[in-house]
Parts: sequence; structure tokens; C-alpha cells
Amino acid sequence: MIIRIGRIIRWPIQEGRPQTVSLLIVLGSWEIAGHLLNFTFLPPLSIVLQASWEMTISGEIPNSLAASLLGLIGGYGLAVFLGILLGSLMGRYQKIYYLMDIYLNAFLASPTLIWVPILFVFFGVSRLSQIAVIFFYAFWLIVANTITGIRTVDVSLIEMAHSFGANEKQLFRKVILPGASPLIMAGLRIAMGRAVKGMINGEMFIALIGLGAMIKTYGGQFNAAKVLGILLVIIVVAVITTSLVQSLDKRLTRWTN
Repeated sequence: MIIRIGRIIRWPIQEGRPQTVSLLIVLGSWEIAGHLLNFTFLPPLSIVLQASWEMTISGEIPNSLAASLLGLIGGYGLAVFLGILLGSLMGRYQKIYYLMDIYLNAFLASPTLIWVPILFVFFGVSRLSQIAVIFFYAFWLIVANTITGIRTVDVSLIEMAHSFGANEKQLFRKVILPGASPLIMAGLRIAMGRAVKGMINGEMFIALIGLGAMIKTYGGQFNAAKVLGILLVIIVVAVITTSLVQSLDKRLTRWTN
């Protein structure tokens, strides 16, 4: 019994050991390179962490982070709801697919950053502009993955549900969406990373607040330590938010394991 408990405790540690070692090597190399190379744009990690800590205790990072996360929640949440809705309709109904497919391909092929000035024209310098940019970064990717997920559902399951008298609403709830959930969740994970990127790009080009605005300010001052300090915060945000989506994915799709 004691041996079994010990194995259970050691297992997650052993699983995370390679990532931890890899991260320590990268961070250590950064610190050494910063001291040896003496590049202005690559200060040592210790100086970057100090700059990040100073901005944190002064309230700059917490206030900007709160503003950024508010826009991220709004834009990504809207993209998830409408993206799964449109993707489900396009994946299930051929007429809707033919109607919307050209727009899906156009938006997926075009650089999303191009749409930032257009959104600025419609919404101006406002929170809505930031939310719209985040929405555009994530929405079409979610739609594409949802379409693929819907179309890969086993046809025999749909026919079986039909034979037992299931209507279209029951098909979606009980058969199609559960069957498509692995690919849908994969799209949500990737879209979260793109949403964080959209959050920063939108704040740099439109919003006057948030982490992106801080990068623009300190970048204009050529303050590499503070820019990299903010970048570390953004990376942490991206890792945490993506991990949350991944945890939800494991809960919803554990029946596939």
C-alpha cells in the first residue's frame, strides 16, 4: 500500500521533470547570454524579472492585466459561442456551408492584423475594438475545426439515432456534438493562443490600456527589460488560459480514452 501511494505521488513529478529541466536550461542560458553578450536588447533574466517585479508592485501590470483579461474573456467567449454555432450549422447543412465557405476561406487566408484598422473605423478607440480584434483572431479557426469535427462524426451513429426516432435537436445534443467534441476542443485550444495574440495586437494598435499598450509605451522608450518583463507575463497568461481549456477538454472528451 505504501509503495503504491509513493508511485502515485512520484508519477506527476516524473511526468513534469523533462519540461522543468528544459525550462531551467533555457532560463539559465538566457541569464548567461545576457551577461556575456551585453546586448542592449537582451538584458539578463535577473534584470528582466526585477523590472517585472517593480511594475507589479507599482500596480502597472496588475491594472493592465485586469483590463487585458476583461477583453480576452469577452472576445474569446463570443468567438466560442458563435464559432461553434456557425461551424455546427455549416458542418451539418450543405446549403449553409456553400453560402459561408467562401467567407471562411477568405478570413482564414488573410492576415488578421489587416482587419484591425477596419475595426478601428467601426468602433474607434474603445473596449469594443479590443473585443472585436480578439473575436476575429479566434472565431474563424473555431468555425473551421467545428465543421471538421461535425463532418467526422460516424454516420452510422446518426442513422441509428434516426431509426430510434431522434429529432434534429436531439441528434445535435446527444450524437453530433459529443462525437465532434475532440476536434472542437482542439480548435478551442489553438484559438485561445490566437486570442491572446489578438489581445496584445489590438491593444498595441487601438486600445490605450492593457499589456499591449504597455509594450508599445516601453518599446518606444527602448526599455528592453520592461518590454521583456511584460512579455513574460503575457506568456504566463497564454500558458494558464490554454491549460484551462485543455483541462476542460479532458473532462469533456475523457470518454474517447
